[in-house]
Amino acid sequence: MLLLVAVIGIITVGLAACGQSSKQKTNSSKSQTLNLSTTTPLDTIDISKSTGYGQTGNAFESFYRLGKNGKPTAGLAQSTKKSKDGKTWTFKLRNAKWSNGDQITAQDFVYSWRRTLNPKTKSTYAYLFSGIKNADKVNAGKLSPNAVGIKATNSKTVVVQLEKPIAYFKVLMSYPLFGPQNQKVVDKYGKKYGTRSQYMVYSGPFTIKNWNGTGNKWQFVKNNQYWDKGVVKLKKINYTVVASPTTGLELYQQGKLDLTPLSNQQIKNYKNNSEFKQYPYSLVSFLEYNFKDANSTKRKVMSNRNIRTAISLSINRKQLTKKVLGDGSATPTGFVASQLASDPRTGTDFAKQQAVANTVDHNEKLAKQYWEKGLKQVGVKKVNLSILASSDDQTSSPVTQYLKAQFEKVLPGMTLNIRNVPGQVATQDALKGEFDIYLSGWGADFNDPISFLQIPESGTAYNYGKYRNETYDKLINRAQNRDANNAGQRWDDLVQAAKVFNKDQGMTPLYQQVTSYLQKPSLKGVIHNTAGTQWSYKYAYMK
Repeated sequence: MLLLVAVIGIITVGLAACGQSSKQKTNSSKSQTLNLSTTTPLDTIDISKSTGYGQTGNAFESFYRLGKNGKPTAGLAQSTKKSKDGKTWTFKLRNAKWSNGDQITAQDFVYSWRRTLNPKTKSTYAYLFSGIKNADKVNAGKLSPNAVGIKATNSKTVVVQLEKPIAYFKVLMSYPLFGPQNQKVVDKYGKKYGTRSQYMVYSGPFTIKNWNGTGNKWQFVKNNQYWDKGVVKLKKINYTVVASPTTGLELYQQGKLDLTPLSNQQIKNYKNNSEFKQYPYSLVSFLEYNFKDANSTKRKVMSNRNIRTAISLSINRKQLTKKVLGDGSATPTGFVASQLASDPRTGTDFAKQQAVANTVDHNEKLAKQYWEKGLKQVGVKKVNLSILASSDDQTSSPVTQYLKAQFEKVLPGMTLNIRNVPGQVATQDALKGEFDIYLSGWGADFNDPISFLQIPESGTAYNYGKYRNETYDKLINRAQNRDANNAGQRWDDLVQAAKVFNKDQGMTPLYQQVTSYLQKPSLKGVIHNTAGTQWSYKYAYMK
């Protein structure tokens, strides 16, 4: 139902889109100005067409906002009511205004959803509406946008109909994608809408200024029409595109940035600095195996669980994260990222609950045993495989080089050929199934384990290797249907499914991205989340 946009090269940009910095004192605490860098220019400020909301979540708001630890907090909805069967949600809007002074109404939400789902809009995130009544059919062009399960019963009441209960619906509704749009403004600007900062109105704590659609500098300015403007302390956030960590560090040391991301080498130099700070992302890098490999022998090799387990156990993930990457990335407990979601009953991290012994541990002796057993079952003595990776991602080369050395050292008779190609080529080849092993990656768009666990389901678009496990499919189906309205039972289904998948090593997790920064001690109150709208500056201030 809710497949997540992913592959490593794309996601790093989307996630780290907001960014960063530290040394000399500036006068920004007096003026409440924050200076940040970002690795790429903003692609669009049209919420229907956006490819990520890492920073623009500060300018657009939905029924909720994402607060600390990925929990939904107060947004444009003053109150919410959910029906007993979990399929009808009623939102009462607070008295809120657009940045131009217009009232934000229930109809603005209805218009926005219909516009996003209209196939002519070509929204890259429209799939996140899946499960809302008729959303898939509308987006596929089979029904009129008016058929979407959202209506305004009066100017302040929005009623949403779901096809089935969605356990994480509240978290989803804190995504700017589901926020309102002002039809009057869209009609007024036509094709110009969202192409420059002045062709837009804003519902969040900040408005965007001086963005011309392509430039490398723009500002977020406090929105004086915002319903909760009293808590917003920052008057301005200056953004500058800084492609190189070296330049970023120089600007930081000159007092021109308040937060800056660090390269691997810089991390080694600054990890003991008092201004060193790390922010995890729900981006997990993993190996995808081709269960439908065109070569029959390779297909048997990839389909053998003992061989896949041997591959996983031969990897020293601590060495990979600390020495090879050297960027503070974390070692995963399984396929689902840590700090993404916690048990609704106990608060325990899902990542802790999904762990299965002897699956992602480093154990070369055990790896050899599994390897020999697997080779015997397949009836071969030597294995020659290739690994497909994106050359656009700077970590691909060191990671694939490490894997080649490690596999060929630990697993007798194993040869790994590296195929680093441009990102677009890698994705196309993966889609066509033209690989043995694919170095892939995934980042969650919202704080729920399903954002990862839907990938390995049979028949899903990002299950490039065509992994299939009936027990796994049944558990995910149960979580998404029968138990969707029972938070505890649904959680147990997902934990069980993750354990099945981790034991099976249907895909082999390598590391979870953690980005390291230097941050000025004077910067306080930043909320960072591992998924969704990662950076919130609503409560940030310069002390």
